[in-house]
Amino acid sequence: MSTNSGGGQPAPAVGLDLVAPEVYAPMLRKLALAAAGIGVGAALLAATVVSLPIAVGIGLAVAVPTVGYAIGVRRRRMWLIDNTIHARKVLGERQLVVSAANGVEVLVYPGRLSRIALRITAGADTQLIPLAMYTDAGSGRELHLLGLRTLADALATSELAAAIAVSEMLVQQLRTEARDAGLEQRPLYRAVQLARGKDYVSPIVLTDSEIATLV
Repeated sequence: MSTNSGGGQPAPAVGLDLVAPEVYAPMLRKLALAAAGIGVGAALLAATVVSLPIAVGIGLAVAVPTVGYAIGVRRRRMWLIDNTIHARKVLGERQLVVSAANGVEVLVYPGRLSRIALRITAGADTQLIPLAMYTDAGSGRELHLLGLRTLADALATSELAAAIAVSEMLVQQLRTEARDAGLEQRPLYRAVQLARGKDYVSPIVLTDSEIATLV
């Protein structure tokens, strides 16, 4: 997951996953094993009353969806190299050049566990990058500092005014985190509070003026 940048030096791949796959990999492994075990049990039980091929089919029907889900979630990853976002899905990989974006939006999903994400559109491709999630109790998780820094730098290469504004917001987020400021001073958390104040259930797209107030 690397390429060459100026000077022939390999550009490092910076992960953009809010929760690294390695964190929940053990849980997914246990889930897959449990599903496989239940599938085998279901097949053995069914074999006592139906033919073997049908019993095997029942076992697969029970196990395969959950095992497939666990494998799919484990495979999903997102990272940034230079100016390009790479998103690996269950099948294949998508690449999106940030400087070529024709749309940059900040979305807030309000709720007891509120989420804030960045949506970048380049032509027919759209990529959603999670930035943070916060609980009503005032705790949460934010994208790591290096991820925020490289994302801000990539957005700064765009000619879109919206991209520049979001880049400045992320830089301000970095500054507040660097001085260990409370959540109330961090732009991402303030964006969530702003959205909660609207008392909407559906995702909210922040306006340019709202983003400006967060910087």
